[in-house]
Amino acid sequence: MPVQEIFQKIAPAAIQRASNRLARGAGVRENLQPLLEKMLGRMEQAMLAGDPAWVDPIVTEWAQAGTQSDLEGVEQSLPRILREIIIAIQETITETLPPAEAVELVNLLQPVFLHALEKAVTAEFAGRLEYATQERDNLLAKLERVDRSKSNFISVAGHELKTPLTLIEGYTAMVGELVPRDSDQVHLLLQGVHNGIKRLREIVDDMIDVSMLDNGLLQLNYQPVWLNRMFTLLAADFVKSLGERKQTLQVNTFPGSGELIFADQERLYQVFKNLVSNAIKYTRDGGVIVIDGRTLPGFIEVTIKDNGIGINLENQELIFEKFGQLGSVALHSSGKTKFKGGGPGLGLPIARGIIEAHGGSIWVESPGYDENACPGSTFHVLIPLRSQPEDPKLARLFAAEEGILDSLPEITEEDLK
Repeated sequence: MPVQEIFQKIAPAAIQRASNRLARGAGVRENLQPLLEKMLGRMEQAMLAGDPAWVDPIVTEWAQAGTQSDLEGVEQSLPRILREIIIAIQETITETLPPAEAVELVNLLQPVFLHALEKAVTAEFAGRLEYATQERDNLLAKLERVDRSKSNFISVAGHELKTPLTLIEGYTAMVGELVPRDSDQVHLLLQGVHNGIKRLREIVDDMIDVSMLDNGLLQLNYQPVWLNRMFTLLAADFVKSLGERKQTLQVNTFPGSGELIFADQERLYQVFKNLVSNAIKYTRDGGVIVIDGRTLPGFIEVTIKDNGIGINLENQELIFEKFGQLGSVALHSSGKTKFKGGGPGLGLPIARGIIEAHGGSIWVESPGYDENACPGSTFHVLIPLRSQPEDPKLARLFAAEEGILDSLPEITEEDLK
């Protein structure tokens, strides 16, 4: 009997067996049988032509149509469906045909089975990859919308808070003018209000800075800067805070600290003030904070090192993200110098944005977090070594007055007292 007739003889029984293996319920089997007839027809053509590629269209069609969704029970993959069909065909051949005819037919069908399985695995993988890629793109789009909404909220909230805050500050000052000078208790209360206003204004300013960075609106005002003079002012600014915590701020003289560079002095001061403030907060009473640095090709590297509680490796990137908080939010404190006092989580993201806007970089190194051993942390800040402003007109102006600028006396702590 020709092979084609033999295959056609066992096909109905194989289809029935495969249908029973794959689906439960008469209605499901009736829907499945036409698909199985089509598959076995392709397998017959592939066997007769000696070309397994005849099954490619039906396998691709099943993969794209998601045939497994038409079956009852647990979700089934396309390779598993094909494996069940192949087992059903082989069992039917073994039970129906004499051994010699069964062996011959199975040998002819074997390349077709293997090719169909390989095609199914490839199609299944491609489909799942496409689905995963689409899900990833959808998730990224959602995250982008959330981040954009958050940035918009920060921007609107920052600007909306600034106006009433200015009114409160103005009316508080007017009340202070009306209160008799000998009313010490009232003036003490008003001073508390002023302190609260000052703290709130700092938070609002941070919110506006984050909004500007997110929208690429931060503009730098390049001016002559001497880092050593900036650090002297910084040390004077923290005298009270350091005294309250019995800490020491050591500012070392290092190569490049006395050189004239061009940067946005106000923004750089904001960065280093934030870094020193964090070092004070996360260092125990009596600790030491050291500002040091060195010159690198094209850059000045400034380091702020403390012997505080340190930062875990997995959190050393998180702290530079907006609203990045370490520890329990329930223990949050807005104290500026209190040990482990938290904040809104905007200072370091702003610092990174400012330094990167200058063309530099900022990162932290720490062996880890330990409140007992206090391994400490070191923040590194790379500042481009610009010896002249980018504006050609300003460059000529400062070149002409370079002698005057260099002759300015250095500011000392005694001058600030």
